[in-house]
Amino acid sequence: MKLTIREMTLFGMLGAVMYCSKIFMEVLPNVHLLGVFTIAFTIVYRKKALYPIYVYVMLNGLFAGFNMWWIPYLYLWTVLWGVVMLLPKHTPKVVYILLCGAHGFLFGTLYAPAQALMFGLDFRGMIAWIIAGLPYDCVHGVANLFVGILIAPMVSLLRRLDKVVYE
Repeated sequence: MKLTIREMTLFGMLGAVMYCSKIFMEVLPNVHLLGVFTIAFTIVYRKKALYPIYVYVMLNGLFAGFNMWWIPYLYLWTVLWGVVMLLPKHTPKVVYILLCGAHGFLFGTLYAPAQALMFGLDFRGMIAWIIAGLPYDCVHGVANLFVGILIAPMVSLLRRLDKVVYE
């Protein structure tokens, strides 16, 4: 996946936008646009969407610290990217909104295996950790459903901007 200078610049900026959006929305716990960005970037840039996603992940580590909480970020967004990559090209928009919500509802469950390994939890301990986080995952999932309506406009905007640059 060779990148042009334009793509390197674009993906660096998109990753920074992801990070900045997270910082600006931290006043609302578990409410953010990261799922929207991940899905929109994947629809538009396909495999290359991993670049802005991992720019975001690295910025998160650089500014908030590369600590144990950060390790699951190495795969959490890739799971969402991978599911979008598996969907057919003309998937209805509502599926992306539901997928965004599902990622929020399942965030703690996806996070749990890394936590279990890092903190020596057995399977029962991991399940208890997931159950303890369910209220937060519910807020996260509902918020992702609402902000998921921004996926289609974001995809349209990214495609339009790409068209303008290449014309």
